Amino acid sequence: MNSPVDASVKGDILIVDDTPDNLRLLSAMLGRHQLGVRKALTGQWAIAAAQVAPPDLILLDIKMPEMSGYEVCQRLKADPTTEAIPVIFISALDDAIDKVKAFAAGGADYITKPFQEAEVLARIAHQLELRRLQAQLVAQNEELVRSNRELEQFASVVSHDLQQPLQSILGYTKLISLAWPDIQQSPARPYLENILEASGRMQQMIQDWLAYAQAGQAQPPMAPVDGNALMDQVMLNLKAALTDTGAELIYGDLPKVMGNEVQLMQLFQNLISNALKFAKPDMRPQITVSVDPQPQAWRFGIHDNGIGISAEHLGQIFEAFQRLHDAQTYPGSGIGLATCQKIVECHGGRIWAESQLGLGSTFYFTLPAPPSDGG
Repeated sequence: MNSPVDASVKGDILIVDDTPDNLRLLSAMLGRHQLGVRKALTGQWAIAAAQVAPPDLILLDIKMPEMSGYEVCQRLKADPTTEAIPVIFISALDDAIDKVKAFAAGGADYITKPFQEAEVLARIAHQLELRRLQAQLVAQNEELVRSNRELEQFASVVSHDLQQPLQSILGYTKLISLAWPDIQQSPARPYLENILEASGRMQQMIQDWLAYAQAGQAQPPMAPVDGNALMDQVMLNLKAALTDTGAELIYGDLPKVMGNEVQLMQLFQNLISNALKFAKPDMRPQITVSVDPQPQAWRFGIHDNGIGISAEHLGQIFEAFQRLHDAQTYPGSGIGLATCQKIVECHGGRIWAESQLGLGSTFYFTLPAPPSDGG
């Protein structure tokens, strides 16, 4: 009993066989199930037809004069116009080595003659459905890339446009304090301080927005980066925060990594700043930077003795705008770790965290080693 092809699965199928009777048989069979059919008697005709109007599927005989089915398939797969077209070989050859050669040439499936109609239809339906799903996935990925690009551009434009009015607010607030010194002793002083504090938070948020948007843009230029020089600059940038908290930052000799120096500095700075921010109020912060060799890479760890993260929240920490604590107790924009994830992934690495509530956290990430270093 014949198994009809699902009515929702349509296709334009190119049949390639040098025997007219085989072409007529297959064409009649597929036509009965509302499948569109084109025919080619030679490999050259098949290649030309596929290049002009790529079919959804090709049924390809192996033994043909002048050009075998293997060669036809190889040429189709070598052409960007036709490489994605699935090819089902149909042949009287039933030896295992023939099937291996068919798949090595780029075939998606193999049917042995004399074939059963139900089998042919089932394999065709399967390949057409796979092709439909692949096309759907490609379209969804393209839409996702476009949406992300638009979001990043929007964030960058909005952030830049907010910079100027915010600078004006900060500037005029400071001018008021300078022009009227007596205001420092008046009831208006708390209001001015609130304006400056809120403006400062907004300024930090804008800078974080810009960093997050820029981290997701085109691949930055990569070069060998000296880990020790990088950490020296990070220490200098965080000098005030380290001094204010009395934190101890411990690290040994750090290797060279392959990356973008600006983004890597931001990565280390964000993670160390995060450790400082979530320190225990009654304990001196201690942050240790470790490094271990991996194949062609280095695994870094930023260990702290802070408040830690509960297991139920550990999977959420790299999501943008995800807050586990209130902004008053632990201020921030909520996108620092999301930016770190973008930077690490942009460098071809991965980032993850291990933590125990009340005992501290460790953020691990991998970065590629320069080619000469080997990792």
